[in-house]
Amino acid sequence: MTARLRLSGRTAVVTGAAGGIGRAIAQSLSTRDCHLALADLNEAGLVETAALVAKPGLRISQHRLDVSDATAVAEFPQLVLAEHPGVDLLINNAGVALGGTFEEVSPADFEWLFSINFWGVVRMTRAFLPLLRVSGDAHLVNLSSLFGLISPPGQVAYSASKFAVRGFSNGLRQELIGSGVGVMVVHPGGVATSIARDARRAGNLSPLELAVQQKRFQALLKFPPERAGEIIVNGIERRLQRVLVGSDAKLASLIERIMPISYWKIIGRQVR
Repeated sequence: MTARLRLSGRTAVVTGAAGGIGRAIAQSLSTRDCHLALADLNEAGLVETAALVAKPGLRISQHRLDVSDATAVAEFPQLVLAEHPGVDLLINNAGVALGGTFEEVSPADFEWLFSINFWGVVRMTRAFLPLLRVSGDAHLVNLSSLFGLISPPGQVAYSASKFAVRGFSNGLRQELIGSGVGVMVVHPGGVATSIARDARRAGNLSPLELAVQQKRFQALLKFPPERAGEIIVNGIERRLQRVLVGSDAKLASLIERIMPISYWKIIGRQVR
């Protein structure tokens, strides 16, 4: 049996830490006495997260970071090392959403989404992998999605980015065998975050139509982020390679394996 990964006294970098799943992961790590480097574009949200996770003896640093900015990401490890002695965990959680069919989504919006959801993960991994190797017992955690398991209509760009994260993580895991760096990919289902409200929407929807769509999508997001964060951190401790968060993600994974081509005939009816 593989020994659990010790988190007490270690240091974790968490992107997208200003709210939602990122904040919940930070809270769960804090309860295990893990030092934190919190990163996000939302500085006000970072301040709130830092206040929630603060405790005596814990090093908490806050960093405004745009993961789509290649130069900023390349320079980020040195900023973290100015506050912490090393890095043992990297949680690539930052992400955005974009609704619309392939023909509705502009090339610019498609590239914007990928620059954050996929290239942000790649850039952060490249920047921090040398520090994770030095740790000797490190873990890299990449957040994919339910839509990295199945691909619904109207989510082509988002699903493509999350499948890319999944493939990148699975391939990198094989390359890092024996390096002391584990790789875990996470597929959250409908976690109750603000991702639906904050999503970009392609097409020519009226404000009323957009509000109706956002409300319908938000209604599917019911899983408490605090539970999601705890499940993910527990998976890190157990050195898991894949974590499904929520019954919807588990069910979708099962149906997709049984019906890899026609799964939407069943899942689509449930969504409607």
